[in-house]
Amino acid sequence: MKSRHLGWPAAAIAIAMVSACGATGGSGSTDGTVTVAAAFYPLEYAVSQIGGDHVDVQALTKPGAEPHDLELNPKQVGEVAQADLVVYEKGFQPAVDDAVKSEAKGTGFDVSPAARLDLAANEEGHDHAGETEQQHSDHATGAKDPHFWLDPMRYADVGDAIAAELGRRDPANAAAYTANATAFRAQLTTLDGEFRTGLRSCRIKDLVTSHAAFGYLSKAYGLTQESITGLTPDSEPSPAALADLTQHIRESGATTVYAETLVSEDVAKTLARETGATLAVLDPIEGITTKSAAQDYPGVMRANLATLKAGQECS
Repeated sequence: MKSRHLGWPAAAIAIAMVSACGATGGSGSTDGTVTVAAAFYPLEYAVSQIGGDHVDVQALTKPGAEPHDLELNPKQVGEVAQADLVVYEKGFQPAVDDAVKSEAKGTGFDVSPAARLDLAANEEGHDHAGETEQQHSDHATGAKDPHFWLDPMRYADVGDAIAAELGRRDPANAAAYTANATAFRAQLTTLDGEFRTGLRSCRIKDLVTSHAAFGYLSKAYGLTQESITGLTPDSEPSPAALADLTQHIRESGATTVYAETLVSEDVAKTLARETGATLAVLDPIEGITTKSAAQDYPGVMRANLATLKAGQECS
């Protein structure tokens, strides 16, 4: 996964201008709410649902931006430095990792342990002889799939962890955070039940996706992910990798290739044309835009379920 981010001399100057307390992180808010910098949309959504009126959430990844290669500008680095809490996923966004390490001493909260990132990059899908350079790198380094939120129950576990952390930092409202996390889990349990019912009887088990974002979803609901690229969505597949995947699609009987939001669908469109498959959009919910099927996580997940039921021919 590429690491492209702001040079730290420039960032340090910006922080000195923004806040004198940037070196220790966390400046508090004037109205008593907890200021939270959330690294990307699923974390922003979880914090807003669990924190409610007791938190002020600032998203580091803006709508329409692809989170994998996020670059932080000086203002955003200042937000990290001033936040009471920075909720992030270590290893997913190198620029955020660097900002937390440098500017959020004592205020960073990594959700990775709660997410149980136990799915290796090569653990789902066909072993493509012509894999891309990025896929080979993912495999060689033991990279883990970071897209835990596409399994609602892992997402619920992260919600519980966020509630506990908010309660630790804001004991006066700990009961409210716990109650909100319970409601959050109940909603996700309902969603999980809908997916289990909807995907219980699918004729096609191979899930051909644009990039390897759907491993946890596949694992939870009995599908097998076959991705065009690895964990990084903008990596270019080699001709050999495309030829190998084309052959596998024809052999498996898969009838749908899934493109996604936020990145170009050109390669997925080419693969669909070459195999005679239908092109559909499956959203990894890395961000919400005007092109999203809905304007929040549950809505997009339910749109994904409808797309999967049609594309995987589920009865």
